Amino acid sequence: MIFGNMKDIENFSFLEDRIKECFSYAGIHKLEEYEKGCHEIDGNRFYVNIVEYTTASKEERFWEAHREYLDIHLMLCGKERIDVNFIRNMKQKEYQPETDFLSMDGERNGFVILTPGDFLICYPEDGHRTAVSAAETEKVKKAIFKVRI
Repeated sequence: MIFGNMKDIENFSFLEDRIKECFSYAGIHKLEEYEKGCHEIDGNRFYVNIVEYTTASKEERFWEAHREYLDIHLMLCGKERIDVNFIRNMKQKEYQPETDFLSMDGERNGFVILTPGDFLICYPEDGHRTAVSAAETEKVKKAIFKVRI
C-alpha cells in the first residue's frame, strides 16, 4: 500500500503509468462534482467509483481485498480512517470473482486517516477496512479508482 497526498504527487514518479493515469484524470476533472456511482474512463481497464457515506465504528465495517483490480482511494471531502493489514495475516473467506471481492476477518496492524487530497493505493495483498470513523462519525465523499492488474 502507498499513502500520500495529491499536493505531493510529483514525489511519486516511481508509480506505474496506469496509476499515474488515475492521478492525471483526478487532476483535470472535478471529481467532487461527480454524481455517486461508477464512471467509466477506459472500459474495464480503469474506472472510478464515486461514493458517499457516513463513517461508522470498526465493528460496523468489514475487511476486503481484491485480486483483479487495485484500489486508489482519493478523499474528496470529509475524513475517514482506513484500517490495513496484509491478507496473509488475515483469515480469508471465499473469494467472489464476479465482484472481485475477498472478505476477511482479523485485526489491523496499521491505519491511515484520509482527509481531502489524501490517497491510499491498495494492492491485492493489502487488506483494508474502510469508512471507519476517525474521531466521530461524519459524511465523506471519495473517489475510488479501480485499476485492472
